[in-house]
Amino acid sequence: MDWNKDKSVMLSRVCIVVFAILLAAADIGAYWLVSWFMGVSRTLGGLRDGYLLLTTVYSCSVFAWILLVNLWKLLANIQRGMPFETSSVNYLRVSSWCCAGVCTICLLSTLYYTPLILVSIASGFMALIVRIIKNVFEQAIAMKTELDYTV
Repeated sequence: MDWNKDKSVMLSRVCIVVFAILLAAADIGAYWLVSWFMGVSRTLGGLRDGYLLLTTVYSCSVFAWILLVNLWKLLANIQRGMPFETSSVNYLRVSSWCCAGVCTICLLSTLYYTPLILVSIASGFMALIVRIIKNVFEQAIAMKTELDYTV
């Protein structure tokens, strides 16, 4: 099988669709997921913890939807052969802030459920990676613009 850029972008788009379906299912079934998790958890219990966990799930979900939409738009730029556009930088900037938002929510949620620190650290690390990639894209756009004006 000949693997190329178009197939890679298509695979990424399929992955985004799969994640969107899973996220929609998690949003629809969040009450049941939280109820199940509360049943198997040794540290969570009671109505208060259930409401807090539901709030965490739905708050993080908002950022996840925004992230998926921005990744979809970024892939559209790449598919058009125009990855180094200011819109791509904006998509990456929003994506990094979404990761930072989840990091903050999960960090605050460690007040009632300590293991969420792992999700907080992972999303904070992703925010850093996406932010660095955004900076690389900004630099590439500046270099491309300079090259376009060079005769």
